[in-house]
Amino acid sequence: MTASEPQGEAFQTELRRLVDDYRASCLWFLRSDLYPETPEQALRVLRQIERHADREGFVRAARIRQSLSPPSSGPSADS
Repeated sequence: MTASEPQGEAFQTELRRLVDDYRASCLWFLRSDLYPETPEQALRVLRQIERHADREGFVRAARIRQSLSPPSSGPSADS
């Protein structure tokens, strides 16, 4: 992911912090210097954390994952 993408520097900082916090317990199979660089890699890492982390990790990963999802342009179910 580059700085020109909508996620930006704050997103990258939050994602890196989450990866660092859960690397030993949920991402032990990744290289110690590896961080997600694409939205697809970020989604894979976030899903791993959501599956295997504690509640706090799940909530943090879900919040970050939401910011990766494009906003819906379709009508809502109650429209």
